[in-house]
Amino acid sequence: MGDYPKDLQHFFVVGLSYKKSDSAVRSRFAISQEQYDWILEQANARGIAELFVLSTCNRTEIYAIAPELDALITLICEATGQSEEEFKQFAYLYRAENAVQHLFQVAAGLDSQILGDYEIVGQIKIAIKYAKEKAAIGPFIERLFNQVLATSKLIKNQTALSSGSVSVSFAAIQYLKDRVPDVANKSVLLIGTGKIGRNTCKNLIDYLGCTNITLMNRTHEKAEKLAKELDLAALPASFLAQTVADTDIIIVASNAAEAIIRPEHLKPGTEQWIIDLSIPNNVAPEVSEVDGKELLNVDQLSRMKDETLLKRQAEVPKALVLIAEQSGEFYDWCKMRKQLAVLGQVKLKLEEIHVNTLSADTQHPQWFYTTTFANTEEAATRIQKVLNTMAAKMRVKNQRGCHYLEAINDFMAFGAN
Repeated sequence: MGDYPKDLQHFFVVGLSYKKSDSAVRSRFAISQEQYDWILEQANARGIAELFVLSTCNRTEIYAIAPELDALITLICEATGQSEEEFKQFAYLYRAENAVQHLFQVAAGLDSQILGDYEIVGQIKIAIKYAKEKAAIGPFIERLFNQVLATSKLIKNQTALSSGSVSVSFAAIQYLKDRVPDVANKSVLLIGTGKIGRNTCKNLIDYLGCTNITLMNRTHEKAEKLAKELDLAALPASFLAQTVADTDIIIVASNAAEAIIRPEHLKPGTEQWIIDLSIPNNVAPEVSEVDGKELLNVDQLSRMKDETLLKRQAEVPKALVLIAEQSGEFYDWCKMRKQLAVLGQVKLKLEEIHVNTLSADTQHPQWFYTTTFANTEEAATRIQKVLNTMAAKMRVKNQRGCHYLEAINDFMAFGAN
């Protein structure tokens, strides 16, 4: 695991997000399930004690207890086959308290493209659960995650930061409502029936009143299942080309490695609205150059502001106060954890002094230890009192070397009386 303290000072975050990189860059550094497995397999051999990866359409991040930052940058770039130089152009690198604060803010939705987007919490849960199943999560990240999760719930319940239905998928619904005339009567093709696709489909029905919706998925059975549940139509993926050409609104929420909709699939001159909710982008950007086509991707959708977002911005200070309180509790735990390690070492030393005192006449000069206790129970009681005093002093001011010497002096002085 590497010879370094597994503590706050060795907790790092390396990553990139929508703030400094566009969807094309994020696509190149997105971590697939296979790449996540590879990273977890490599971590132990590289001295990384604890680790999880968060890879979404808006960010790719590694959170870890590690010997150094560079080890994590190398992992991301080797896993994705991209250069470290390019990654560093767009990356943010955090350590210790800054890394902790970043995770708190990400989980609260303060760092999301759509402010207050609560879906990120579920993604963090999944990432940590998977890493835990692979034995990559230890006491530090476990405790931090629990504190972050509790804080996220407090913010959701005590503020209006996540009020209203605002996400990238809902921003797409808002766009269609504003831009497409008689939208309820338009034909819709929804490609991809995962979580984002399912949510978007329900919003099409609930908010726009759309009923002429056709579902398509790489695994046709999944599309059929959702279609049956919502009383919609479903077609196999082999019908993609002809269906795209004849549909008014095309929403892509698939997870293909490359573009599945290209200019040749579309008829120039007919009015169509194409929304790409996928990372990597599953609609070729050249589609926007075809006559009569409007194309939006996740970056463009995230910039759409409405009254709900403005209200959420007013809730940010409240959320930051809660984060300060809860992260303070985590830092107290970090200090206590460090103190327990020190106190454990001091206890062993005091017990050693007591044992050596009992045999001083045969093993040591008489002047080496001068403590005398009636019995081992009395010595144990005194040791505990000394440790309690030392712990109290460390809470006030952490001078471990000084407190260590004081503890030994207190123990020996009491035994000498």
